[in-house]
Amino acid sequence: MEKLFYVADLFGVAVFAITGALMAGRKSMDLFGVLVMAIVTALGGGTLRDLILDNHPVSWIRDDTYILVASLAALGTVAWVRMTRPIHEKGLLIADAFGLAVFTVYGTELALQNGTPISTAVIMGVMTGVVGGVIRDVLCNEIPLIFQKEIYATACIAGALTFIGLRALGTPHWLDTAAAMFVVLAARLAAIHWHLGLPRFHLLDRH
Repeated sequence: MEKLFYVADLFGVAVFAITGALMAGRKSMDLFGVLVMAIVTALGGGTLRDLILDNHPVSWIRDDTYILVASLAALGTVAWVRMTRPIHEKGLLIADAFGLAVFTVYGTELALQNGTPISTAVIMGVMTGVVGGVIRDVLCNEIPLIFQKEIYATACIAGALTFIGLRALGTPHWLDTAAAMFVVLAARLAAIHWHLGLPRFHLLDRH
């Protein structure tokens, strides 16, 4: 199962690197900018998670496969877009949703392995899923998706709680993982398709 999680983590790195590269393309960055955006997006959440959980060295320092996968995914995205056609914004959001599902569950699992309370495990799962995208959006002068009206972090919370609940019931680990990823992915894709979101807070001027 540990090897499976490692492969899933690399898949999440590749997917988030693709979203970073696509965002860099939308901002007309050069190739170095594409690589930076891809790596920051792919590794930002996991880096912060490892620092908080005191997992040293962080994943991409102890294993350079993470940097390699992120870089290859970014360069592959550039080549694909140039040979075919630009990917629409909806494609970016869908790719981001897949990465979000993988990273949320992986972050939750690592936190549980470190013996953290349930609340901390949920936070670590959400943090692993969203921080890379937040850094990406801030660097690109965009409002991060987590702060917009569509369901984003809420999907991570639902997935993390699903994983923790199923682990407590003693169901097979692969089922816990698949179900939790499905919850995150389904919630996020539903939000994208139907523009679902949480109520917004508007401070009205009474004068």
